[in-house]
Amino acid sequence: MPSQDPHPYAGLTPDVVLDAIESAGLRCDGRQLALNSYENRVYQVGIEDGAPVVAKFYRPGRWSDAQILEEHAFVRELAGREIPVVAPLEFGSRTLLEFGAYRFAVYPKRGGRAPELEDRKTLEWIGRFVGRIHAVGALRPFVARPALDIESFGLEPRDWLLGHGFIPPDLLEAWKSVAGLALEGVRRCYQRAGDVATLRLHGDCHAGNMLWTDDGPHFVDFDDSRSGPAVQDLWMLLPGERAAMAASLADVLTGYESFRELDHRELHLIEALRTLRLLHYSAWIARRWDDPAFPAAFSWFNTQRYWQDRILELREQVALMDEPPLSV
Repeated sequence: MPSQDPHPYAGLTPDVVLDAIESAGLRCDGRQLALNSYENRVYQVGIEDGAPVVAKFYRPGRWSDAQILEEHAFVRELAGREIPVVAPLEFGSRTLLEFGAYRFAVYPKRGGRAPELEDRKTLEWIGRFVGRIHAVGALRPFVARPALDIESFGLEPRDWLLGHGFIPPDLLEAWKSVAGLALEGVRRCYQRAGDVATLRLHGDCHAGNMLWTDDGPHFVDFDDSRSGPAVQDLWMLLPGERAAMAASLADVLTGYESFRELDHRELHLIEALRTLRLLHYSAWIARRWDDPAFPAAFSWFNTQRYWQDRILELREQVALMDEPPLSV
């Protein structure tokens, strides 16, 4: 994998983006629009005599070639089974391309709007979609891509933050203490769930990665695809307080279980997975803080108020993880 660079995209100028696309055999018409992305850099590029494409330039050092290709293969497998996902285009049997210091992939442009997660029929439809993805994801495991687990999403991010001086000194002991309690709560949740199965997941299954049209939903951006429990791709679809979450879960599972049965022991993991995501998210922003795009987009990060809020948030999670799981 390439070495980590605090300014990995300094050389990715508009001309480099266009030259990279043309190196794949496409002829650009000069139009270029930066899309909302921070981990990678993503651009809509106009093509002469054709529809625009979307080019994703991978952050150097994050994924190996094998891990990116495994993601591509999974998404293309889903598309081959007529599941509406946006898969990378092939160029001479290659989906992962290189230009200079950058690796990139090209996707067809797909439009859509955000789904209405308050609508019961929409949730049921999304559930069917996720169930189809998981039915395919369970057929074989990932080999190169990592798993979502306590170590990689909890312990390692906690230790990284403690070792890099992001937490204000006067809040350090409070954050360290509540993070430790939160991780103990996560372990208890996993113990209550037992030995649940893992499968290939979308991994970051929220409304922002779903586009809705009159023909229904399609998912984009499998960049965070990992192995993990099926409920990881369901809990982010459940907004609101506990009663609203339970009602939404029932609607999602009505669709989901028409294609794949969910092991209901996994419901013990919902708040544990939320807690791991909170720890991982803080560390993710901190690791990228030298990238100029991050201070501009997350100006509220690394303030006294930010870490005070995170302490309160983790305390709430400690309590929630000891409550009974959602019932359906």
